[in-house]
Amino acid sequence: MHWPGRRFGAAAVVRDAAGSVLLVRHSYGRLNWELPGGASEPGETMEETALRELQEETALIGRVESLAGLYYKREDDSHHAVFRCRIETSAEPAPASDEISAVSFWPVEELPRPMSDFTLRRIHDAVTGRGAQRLVEVPPLSWLS
Repeated sequence: MHWPGRRFGAAAVVRDAAGSVLLVRHSYGRLNWELPGGASEPGETMEETALRELQEETALIGRVESLAGLYYKREDDSHHAVFRCRIETSAEPAPASDEISAVSFWPVEELPRPMSDFTLRRIHDAVTGRGAQRLVEVPPLSWLS
């Protein structure tokens, strides 16, 4: 069975020993900072999407530890899952795709800009543990600069 028009994506929240969050900077659009993540491919679970995107964008191999949040964006009829992940190797993160211009850990209190309010929300939910209790409907995005 195919459900036309449905969009699914996933992202990984990775923290270092100091509690900083791994972010990637896009090389297109607003050149914004974002969690490693993207659209699911056919036949792929949302956990697999998060881990694939993490590796494609940062060259890091990870493992899912837990669900951090599940979100719905009515404006484009998309669902987003966010997972707390751990890195399985000692490799250093680096841009691994032409879509990514920078990869860096950032303290939660000093997150870079530009960043969408949706990204900020997902990070906050993952760090505080408030996001996995129920589906969160996301209003139209606004941008923090």
